[in-house]
Amino acid sequence: MSSRELDSYGSRHPAQLADVLERVLDKGIVVAGDIQINLLDIELLTIKIRLLIASADKAREMGIDWWQNDPFLSGKNGQSQLEERLRKLEEKAGLPTTSKEEGS
Repeated sequence: MSSRELDSYGSRHPAQLADVLERVLDKGIVVAGDIQINLLDIELLTIKIRLLIASADKAREMGIDWWQNDPFLSGKNGQSQLEERLRKLEEKAGLPTTSKEEGS
């Protein structure tokens, strides 16, 4: 359904939640705001909020892909590096090493 069809449809019928979500995720939406806390004209705190709501594909089109390189979100959280380090320490200490093959 094109945006023109959605506009004409919306004038006759109320928009369904699924239609609204599809449109927002397809186009993207930005919410921006600033919060300032002042005491006697002295600025104590400023918080700048920028929120982007879009689909992952739309975000990639805009050049936003931080989740692909985040080790926690991408599943590359360094677990294998920690296991290798533990195995080396166990070998140095003369302890029996644990490996994935033994645990399986």
